[in-house]
Amino acid sequence: MLNWNEVLRLSREGTPPPDHRLVKSDAEWRELLSPEEYRVTRQAGTERAFSSAMCSLFEPGVYGCRCCGTLLFDASRKFESGTGWPSFTEPLMPNAIAYHADTSHGMTRVETLCNTCDAHLGHVFPDGPKPTGLRYCMNAVALKRVPGAQN
Repeated sequence: MLNWNEVLRLSREGTPPPDHRLVKSDAEWRELLSPEEYRVTRQAGTERAFSSAMCSLFEPGVYGCRCCGTLLFDASRKFESGTGWPSFTEPLMPNAIAYHADTSHGMTRVETLCNTCDAHLGHVFPDGPKPTGLRYCMNAVALKRVPGAQN
């Protein structure tokens, strides 16, 4: 189970390699994604807070990357953070998420990306509930619920 110190170490030293990589050209991503999905996932954008019903969706299931389908989070690890973005306490697999130091907008944060296709997902913070103490604050547009997927 990851904790904040481990997340910081991974953001400095690198994330374990993914099970496989998916690389597409910018033109291919633009063709596959809506303009908002592209802006958030390929250009590190942020959707408007409280803009998605996914924040209040707590049905059992698994969430995958919008771009490549890699399974990222289990709904049983989802919680109401009050931030306006879907929040999780941990990823499904240690190598599902890549971590990068992000000093944009005058802040120091840890950016989360899909480790398979480098899609920007959101950020992780050290203010989540037990047992991890982590809050993976994700853009809903970067995720898709995967029906029938098992963790």
